Amino acid sequence: MVTIPPPDGATPVPDLNDEAERRFRETERQLRGAAGAFGADAERYDRSRPAYPDAMVAAIAAASPGPRVLDVGIGTGIAARLFKARGCEVLGVDVDDRMARLARRSGIPVEIAKFEDWEPAGRTFDTVISAQTWHWVDPAAGTAKAAEALAPDGRIALCWNVFQPPPKVAEAFAEVSRGILPDSVPDVWKRPAMEGYAMLARRAEDGIRSSGRFTDPEQWRFDWQRTYTTAEWLDQLPTSGGFSRIPQDQVDRILARTGAAVDALGGGFVMPYSAMVVTAVRTGPR
Repeated sequence: MVTIPPPDGATPVPDLNDEAERRFRETERQLRGAAGAFGADAERYDRSRPAYPDAMVAAIAAASPGPRVLDVGIGTGIAARLFKARGCEVLGVDVDDRMARLARRSGIPVEIAKFEDWEPAGRTFDTVISAQTWHWVDPAAGTAKAAEALAPDGRIALCWNVFQPPPKVAEAFAEVSRGILPDSVPDVWKRPAMEGYAMLARRAEDGIRSSGRFTDPEQWRFDWQRTYTTAEWLDQLPTSGGFSRIPQDQVDRILARTGAAVDALGGGFVMPYSAMVVTAVRTGPR
């Protein structure tokens, strides 16, 4: 996987090795089917999930040939609101009306459809974004649909937030997992988080290249951080996809022990994040 030098303020995404890819596929297998669970508590998802750094939004907006943005898998509108605040005209597409209702509260129109089946109906957009959702989209069919919706020289920008707990925090969370979910993969907290997302990036790049309708994709990465209190971390933890597969009594125990662990760390911690973007420009006639 070739990494293209990113714009100012970004750092490149690392390559994968075979073992990292194997671990990613195992995690993906465990999480398959979790996509539909996010809307079960859309209000919690919207208030607790991290946003995206200003530098990322600014870079994508500056690279767009115009203000018309299509947000694929808009969810509750976490990313869409940031682009709207920069003067973009955003339309969302999502499969879950429970999530979309929250995005609409911000004045963002949302159409309910699976993106691969969604119809542009003659409309064109300057940029197609997808924040934390493109891994639920078929990479070939999704890229073809994006190309259909984009104006010539329009841009596709696929984004993911990646977090990597500091070592002391990772060890505390791994200890909770070992005590409650011994059959899971307890070292998940201490693995390099970027390796799994690098696999997502590779798939996205393969879909873009195979379409033959975009320039060679680039990868951008924007590092940022967020401070969590105990209550804030416990609020967002159940929004992780894997929690939909855990019995409620175990979820309760995880939350209680995680809360105690964060309290023991001083009642909060700083979580490093990286916003990763796979992006390319639409080429040729529509």
